[in-house]
Amino acid sequence: ESPKGTPNNIMPRILNVALKKTPYITVFGNDYNTHDGTGVRDYIHVSDLARGHVAALKYAMENNKVEAFNLGTGTGYSVFDLINTFIRVNEVDIPYSIEARRPGDIAMCYADPEKSFKELGWKAERTIEETLAAAWAWECRLAGK
Repeated sequence: ESPKGTPNNIMPRILNVALKKTPYITVFGNDYNTHDGTGVRDYIHVSDLARGHVAALKYAMENNKVEAFNLGTGTGYSVFDLINTFIRVNEVDIPYSIEARRPGDIAMCYADPEKSFKELGWKAERTIEETLAAAWAWECRLAGK
């Protein structure tokens, strides 16, 4: 989650604000047809994603075939959901600025992990609160805080 240059993904951007590397996060669009006007996505803990990859590799090896699986929580969270949950869970302020939508962004996109559960026996286990707390704890360790 520590990309070189300016990150495009929301988690490193939130973490940069929490670490005071940047003064605020830019929210691109607040006029989507969603519950709060911001884009909705599926956010998954990296450990859950890794377990999903291992389960898919095991499936491919045992069945001698490759298939596509959606690895996600199956729950969409908006940008504001993510920011507000991060603030609540980690007790860190995340100022934001609202700007126009980015070209190509869609209102909602999240996984349907039903096939992953049925075929792989896999499902995401960590809540969004656990995911955001772990991300902050990891960044604090890296920053020596």
